[in-house]
Amino acid sequence: MICYSSSTSRSPSPTVSPALQCCVLSPFLYSLYTHDCKPVHGCNSIIKFADDTTVIGLISDNDETAYREEVQHLATWCADNNLLLNTSKTKELIVDFRKKKGSTHDPIHINRMVVERVSSFKFLGTTISEDLSWTTNTSSLVKKAHQRLFFLRTLKKNQLSSAIVVNFYRCAIESILTSCITVWYGNCTVADRKALQRVVKTAQRITGTPLPAIEDIQRKRCVRRARSILKDSSHPDHRLFNLLPSGRRFRSLRTRTSRSRNSFFITAVSLLNSAL
Repeated sequence: MICYSSSTSRSPSPTVSPALQCCVLSPFLYSLYTHDCKPVHGCNSIIKFADDTTVIGLISDNDETAYREEVQHLATWCADNNLLLNTSKTKELIVDFRKKKGSTHDPIHINRMVVERVSSFKFLGTTISEDLSWTTNTSSLVKKAHQRLFFLRTLKKNQLSSAIVVNFYRCAIESILTSCITVWYGNCTVADRKALQRVVKTAQRITGTPLPAIEDIQRKRCVRRARSILKDSSHPDHRLFNLLPSGRRFRSLRTRTSRSRNSFFITAVSLLNSAL
Protein backbone atom coordinates (compact mmCIF):
# COMPACT_ATOMS: atom_id res chain seq x y z
CA MET A 1 0.00 0.00 0.00
CA ILE A 2 1.36 3.41 -0.94
CA CYS A 3 0.19 6.73 0.45
CA TYR A 4 0.96 9.96 -1.35
CA SER A 5 0.33 13.25 0.37
CA SER A 6 0.33 16.76 -1.02
CA SER A 7 0.59 19.12 1.90
CA THR A 8 -0.18 22.28 -0.02
CA SER A 9 -2.20 23.25 -3.07
CA ARG A 10 -2.60 26.90 -3.95
CA SER A 11 -4.02 28.91 -6.78
CA PRO A 12 -1.65 31.07 -8.83
CA SER A 13 -4.57 32.86 -10.46
CA PRO A 14 -5.30 36.31 -8.95
CA THR A 15 -8.98 35.97 -9.91
CA VAL A 16 -9.41 32.80 -7.85
CA SER A 17 -6.92 33.16 -5.01
CA PRO A 18 -8.63 36.00 -3.05
CA ALA A 19 -11.95 34.18 -2.99
CA LEU A 20 -10.34 31.00 -1.71
CA GLN A 21 -7.86 32.37 0.80
CA CYS A 22 -9.18 35.63 2.24
CA CYS A 23 -12.48 34.89 3.97
CA VAL A 24 -13.89 32.72 6.75
CA LEU A 25 -15.53 30.46 4.18
CA SER A 26 -12.21 29.63 2.53
CA PRO A 27 -12.13 25.91 3.53
CA PHE A 28 -15.69 25.39 2.29
CA LEU A 29 -15.12 27.32 -0.93
CA TYR A 30 -11.92 25.39 -1.62
CA SER A 31 -13.68 22.05 -1.06
CA LEU A 32 -16.44 23.16 -3.40
CA TYR A 33 -13.93 24.33 -5.99
CA THR A 34 -12.09 20.98 -5.95
CA HIS A 35 -15.18 18.78 -5.69
CA ASP A 36 -14.73 17.32 -9.17
CA CYS A 37 -11.22 16.07 -8.35
CA LYS A 38 -11.97 12.37 -8.02
CA PRO A 39 -9.94 9.15 -8.44
CA VAL A 40 -9.95 7.57 -11.90
CA HIS A 41 -9.13 4.07 -10.62
CA GLY A 42 -11.19 2.07 -8.16
CA CYS A 43 -8.14 0.91 -6.20
CA ASN A 44 -7.18 4.50 -5.35
CA SER A 45 -8.68 7.07 -3.02
CA ILE A 46 -8.33 10.85 -2.87
CA ILE A 47 -8.83 12.48 0.52
CA LYS A 48 -9.12 16.27 0.70
CA PHE A 49 -9.14 18.54 3.73
CA ALA A 50 -8.99 22.27 3.03
CA ASP A 51 -5.83 22.68 0.90
CA ASP A 52 -4.34 19.29 1.86
CA THR A 53 -4.77 16.50 -0.67
CA THR A 54 -3.85 12.85 -0.15
CA VAL A 55 -3.79 10.10 -2.75
CA ILE A 56 -3.88 6.55 -1.38
CA GLY A 57 -3.15 3.66 -3.73
CA LEU A 58 -3.47 -0.08 -3.15
CA ILE A 59 -0.70 -1.90 -4.99
CA SER A 60 -1.43 -5.49 -6.05
CA ASP A 61 1.00 -7.90 -7.75
CA ASN A 62 3.68 -5.17 -7.82
CA ASP A 63 1.64 -3.26 -10.41
CA GLU A 64 1.94 0.46 -9.69
CA THR A 65 0.39 1.61 -12.96
CA ALA A 66 -2.93 2.75 -11.49
CA TYR A 67 -1.23 4.57 -8.63
CA ARG A 68 1.22 6.43 -10.86
CA GLU A 69 -1.51 7.34 -13.33
CA GLU A 70 -3.55 8.71 -10.42
CA VAL A 71 -0.72 10.98 -9.33
CA GLN A 72 -0.20 12.27 -12.86
CA HIS A 73 -3.94 12.76 -13.29
CA LEU A 74 -4.00 14.87 -10.11
CA ALA A 75 -1.10 16.99 -11.35
CA THR A 76 -2.82 17.48 -14.71
CA TRP A 77 -6.14 18.33 -13.06
CA CYS A 78 -4.45 20.97 -10.88
CA ALA A 79 -2.77 22.54 -13.91
CA ASP A 80 -6.06 22.62 -15.82
CA ASN A 81 -7.83 24.28 -12.88
CA ASN A 82 -5.24 26.98 -12.14
CA LEU A 83 -3.89 25.18 -9.08
CA LEU A 84 -0.27 24.44 -8.30
CA LEU A 85 0.95 21.39 -6.39
CA ASN A 86 3.73 22.35 -4.01
CA THR A 87 6.11 19.50 -4.85
CA SER A 88 8.67 20.58 -2.26
CA LYS A 89 6.09 19.89 0.48
CA THR A 90 4.78 16.71 -1.11
CA LYS A 91 5.81 13.46 0.57
CA GLU A 92 5.45 9.79 -0.31
CA LEU A 93 4.99 7.10 2.33
CA ILE A 94 5.09 3.38 1.56
CA VAL A 95 3.42 0.88 3.88
CA ASP A 96 4.55 -2.65 3.02
CA PHE A 97 4.22 -5.60 5.42
CA ARG A 98 5.04 -8.35 2.93
CA LYS A 99 7.64 -10.87 4.04
CA LYS A 100 9.17 -10.87 0.58
CA LYS A 101 9.67 -7.33 -0.60
CA GLY A 102 9.32 -6.57 -4.27
CA SER A 103 11.70 -4.66 -6.50
CA THR A 104 12.96 -1.21 -5.59
CA HIS A 105 10.26 1.43 -5.79
CA ASP A 106 11.02 4.08 -8.39
CA PRO A 107 10.45 7.65 -7.19
CA ILE A 108 7.37 9.63 -8.18
CA HIS A 109 7.87 12.73 -10.34
CA ILE A 110 5.61 15.78 -10.43
CA ASN A 111 6.42 18.56 -12.88
CA ARG A 112 9.87 16.99 -13.41
CA MET A 113 10.61 17.15 -9.69
CA VAL A 114 11.22 14.06 -7.55
CA VAL A 115 8.78 13.55 -4.68
CA GLU A 116 10.63 12.84 -1.45
CA ARG A 117 10.01 9.46 0.12
CA VAL A 118 9.81 9.55 3.94
CA SER A 119 9.44 7.03 6.74
CA SER A 120 6.92 9.23 8.56
CA PHE A 121 5.05 12.48 8.05
CA LYS A 122 2.54 14.62 9.91
CA PHE A 123 -0.96 14.37 8.50
CA LEU A 124 -3.47 16.84 9.98
CA GLY A 125 -1.52 16.97 13.24
CA THR A 126 -0.95 13.22 13.61
CA THR A 127 2.39 11.63 12.69
CA ILE A 128 1.97 8.49 10.58
CA SER A 129 4.89 6.04 10.26
CA GLU A 130 5.53 3.52 7.51
CA ASP A 131 5.39 0.62 9.99
CA LEU A 132 2.09 1.98 11.40
CA SER A 133 3.61 2.29 14.87
CA TRP A 134 2.75 5.33 16.96
CA THR A 135 5.93 5.88 18.95
CA THR A 136 6.98 8.88 16.86
CA ASN A 137 3.54 10.44 17.20
CA THR A 138 3.40 9.79 20.95
CA SER A 139 6.88 11.23 21.52
CA SER A 140 5.89 14.38 19.66
CA LEU A 141 2.72 14.82 21.73
CA VAL A 142 4.50 14.17 25.04
CA LYS A 143 7.26 16.65 24.17
CA LYS A 144 4.72 19.35 23.32
CA ALA A 145 2.73 18.65 26.50
CA HIS A 146 5.87 18.85 28.68
CA GLN A 147 6.59 22.31 27.32
CA ARG A 148 3.20 23.53 28.53
CA LEU A 149 3.57 22.12 32.04
CA PHE A 150 5.70 25.20 32.77
CA PHE A 151 2.67 27.45 32.31
CA LEU A 152 0.60 25.14 34.51
CA ARG A 153 3.19 25.50 37.29
CA THR A 154 3.19 29.28 36.82
CA LEU A 155 -0.58 29.45 37.26
CA LYS A 156 -0.39 27.34 40.41
CA LYS A 157 2.51 29.40 41.75
CA ASN A 158 0.44 32.56 41.38
CA GLN A 159 -2.29 30.94 43.50
CA LEU A 160 -5.04 30.90 40.92
CA SER A 161 -8.12 28.87 41.75
CA SER A 162 -8.09 25.13 41.10
CA ALA A 163 -10.92 25.51 38.59
CA ILE A 164 -8.86 27.86 36.42
CA VAL A 165 -5.73 25.69 36.66
CA VAL A 166 -7.64 22.52 35.73
CA ASN A 167 -9.39 24.34 32.90
CA PHE A 168 -6.00 25.41 31.51
CA TYR A 169 -4.76 21.81 31.76
CA ARG A 170 -7.73 20.50 29.81
CA CYS A 171 -7.45 23.18 27.13
CA ALA A 172 -3.67 23.35 26.68
CA ILE A 173 -2.33 19.93 27.73
CA GLU A 174 -5.04 17.29 27.71
CA SER A 175 -6.22 18.46 24.29
CA ILE A 176 -2.73 17.75 22.92
CA LEU A 177 -2.34 14.34 24.54
CA THR A 178 -5.74 13.20 23.29
CA SER A 179 -5.62 14.62 19.77
CA CYS A 180 -7.12 11.96 17.43
CA ILE A 181 -6.74 9.49 20.29
CA THR A 182 -9.35 7.09 18.90
CA VAL A 183 -7.09 6.53 15.90
CA TRP A 184 -3.76 5.67 17.52
CA TYR A 185 -4.10 4.87 21.21
CA GLY A 186 -5.28 1.28 20.77
CA ASN A 187 -2.05 0.31 18.99
CA CYS A 188 0.32 2.22 21.28
CA THR A 189 2.99 0.24 23.10
CA VAL A 190 2.99 -0.07 26.88
CA ALA A 191 5.95 2.34 27.02
CA ASP A 192 4.07 4.92 24.96
CA ARG A 193 1.01 4.68 27.21
CA LYS A 194 3.12 5.09 30.33
CA ALA A 195 4.80 8.17 28.83
CA LEU A 196 1.41 9.73 28.18
CA GLN A 197 0.13 8.90 31.65
CA ARG A 198 3.26 10.32 33.30
CA VAL A 199 2.34 13.73 31.94
CA VAL A 200 -1.12 13.39 33.47
CA LYS A 201 0.35 12.35 36.84
CA THR A 202 2.72 15.32 36.80
CA ALA A 203 -0.17 17.68 36.04
CA GLN A 204 -2.18 16.01 38.79
CA ARG A 205 0.53 16.74 41.36
CA ILE A 206 0.71 20.36 40.20
CA THR A 207 -3.04 20.98 40.30
CA GLY A 208 -3.68 18.88 43.40
CA THR A 209 -6.86 17.66 41.71
CA PRO A 210 -7.72 14.20 40.34
CA LEU A 211 -7.49 14.16 36.54
CA PRO A 212 -8.97 11.58 34.14
CA ALA A 213 -6.59 8.90 32.89
CA ILE A 214 -5.72 8.85 29.19
CA GLU A 215 -7.20 5.37 28.75
CA ASP A 216 -10.52 6.45 30.27
CA ILE A 217 -10.69 9.41 27.91
CA GLN A 218 -9.97 7.14 24.94
CA ARG A 219 -12.78 4.77 25.91
CA LYS A 220 -15.30 7.57 26.32
CA ARG A 221 -14.38 9.12 22.99
CA CYS A 222 -14.57 5.76 21.21
CA VAL A 223 -18.12 5.26 22.49
CA ARG A 224 -19.11 8.83 21.67
CA ARG A 225 -17.70 8.61 18.16
CA ALA A 226 -19.33 5.22 17.56
CA ARG A 227 -22.73 6.54 18.64
CA SER A 228 -22.26 9.53 16.37
CA ILE A 229 -21.64 7.16 13.43
CA LEU A 230 -24.71 5.11 14.37
CA LYS A 231 -26.90 8.21 14.21
CA ASP A 232 -25.61 9.13 10.74
CA SER A 233 -26.81 6.58 8.17
CA SER A 234 -24.85 8.40 5.45
CA HIS A 235 -21.53 7.87 7.23
CA PRO A 236 -19.19 5.64 5.14
CA ASP A 237 -18.55 3.37 8.16
CA HIS A 238 -22.15 3.12 9.34
CA ARG A 239 -22.41 -0.36 7.78
CA LEU A 240 -19.73 -1.72 10.12
CA PHE A 241 -22.08 -1.50 13.10
CA ASN A 242 -24.62 -4.29 12.59
CA LEU A 243 -27.03 -5.45 15.27
CA LEU A 244 -27.46 -9.16 15.92
CA PRO A 245 -30.94 -10.71 15.37
CA SER A 246 -31.66 -10.10 19.06
CA GLY A 247 -31.36 -6.36 18.40
CA ARG A 248 -29.45 -5.83 21.64
CA ARG A 249 -25.79 -6.38 20.77
CA PHE A 250 -23.61 -5.52 17.79
CA ARG A 251 -21.98 -8.12 15.60
CA SER A 252 -18.26 -8.50 16.28
CA LEU A 253 -15.94 -7.77 13.38
CA ARG A 254 -13.53 -10.47 12.25
CA THR A 255 -9.83 -9.74 12.61
CA ARG A 256 -6.63 -11.63 11.88
CA THR A 257 -4.00 -9.28 13.27
CA SER A 258 -3.48 -7.56 16.60
CA ARG A 259 -3.21 -4.24 14.75
CA SER A 260 -6.74 -4.65 13.43
CA ARG A 261 -7.98 -6.02 16.76
CA ASN A 262 -6.83 -2.86 18.55
CA SER A 263 -8.24 -0.47 15.94
CA PHE A 264 -11.10 1.92 16.55
CA PHE A 265 -13.96 -0.10 15.08
CA ILE A 266 -13.18 -3.33 16.92
CA THR A 267 -12.73 -1.42 20.17
CA ALA A 268 -15.90 0.59 19.63
CA VAL A 269 -18.05 -2.50 19.01
CA SER A 270 -16.64 -4.14 22.13
CA LEU A 271 -17.28 -1.05 24.26
CA LEU A 272 -20.82 -0.64 22.93
CA ASN A 273 -21.62 -4.27 23.72
CA SER A 274 -20.16 -4.02 27.22
CA ALA A 275 -22.20 -0.87 27.89
CA LEU A 276 -25.48 -2.69 27.21
